[in-house]
Amino acid sequence: MINYCEWYYNPKGADIGFNKENIDCDRLAMTRCNNFQFLQDLLACDMAISPTYYQKAQFPKIFQDKIKVIHDGINTDYFMPNSNASFKIPNSDIILTQDDEVITYVARGMEPYRAFAQFMEIADILLQKRPNLHIIIVGEDRGCYGPKLANGTYKEIMLKKFNPVMARLHFTGDLPYMDYKKVLEISSVHCYLTYPFVLSWSILEAMSTGCLIVASKTEPVEEIIKNGENGFLVDFYDVDGFAWKIENLLDNKEPNQRIRNAARKTIVEKYDLKKLLPKHIEVIKNMTV
Repeated sequence: MINYCEWYYNPKGADIGFNKENIDCDRLAMTRCNNFQFLQDLLACDMAISPTYYQKAQFPKIFQDKIKVIHDGINTDYFMPNSNASFKIPNSDIILTQDDEVITYVARGMEPYRAFAQFMEIADILLQKRPNLHIIIVGEDRGCYGPKLANGTYKEIMLKKFNPVMARLHFTGDLPYMDYKKVLEISSVHCYLTYPFVLSWSILEAMSTGCLIVASKTEPVEEIIKNGENGFLVDFYDVDGFAWKIENLLDNKEPNQRIRNAARKTIVEKYDLKKLLPKHIEVIKNMTV
């Protein structure tokens, strides 16, 4: 039995309480309950796999010797730079290319865990200051992690709060894989923000595509992005810092190609499916000997 260790919920030090909310006893009890199945599986399994070192580190130390870090792998032959790419905004006549100013944001849902509120504030600042800027948000209008809202969605709340320039703010919803790839290919700057939590595949796919990344300075991100080398890191809650960094990158494009190349190199060297899939197969073979 080989267990897949994606996430172990800790009552402090990671996602829970990261936003400085008060954690009541019911939430702490539920956190313990969330781990029951993981603990049963870790006791029963012969070994386990976790995709990142940060995710492995969340599990109790008594079990960590059982856990081997092997990421699932990114298809770098599919997610690669494409200077001829274009993307047509759904339900519009707008077609964007690398010649346009395009900020991209990708998440399964629109929620605090992926800093949707902060990103909308960043978007509002940039849309007001840059008349030619387009912002593409890929993801569904729902929450995937953490407590749910009693009424409405975070998208509805943020649109009422900021009233941004909707002609240049594009919500695509969930996209087919090919269209999602085109969004990454035309991106001028790709934003990724996350709580200390499971690292999204989208950030690795964006790096493999050669995107210029501005991301939150949180532990799962720091495992793959070194500030100023293969991307840029800004404090999770520093909205003005994010907006300033993005504007700086848009205004000074010449040095950016080096960062883009380094981002792709990171994925090709450490997270390429061609290298990691054989490791998974080898694990299975060794378990059957």
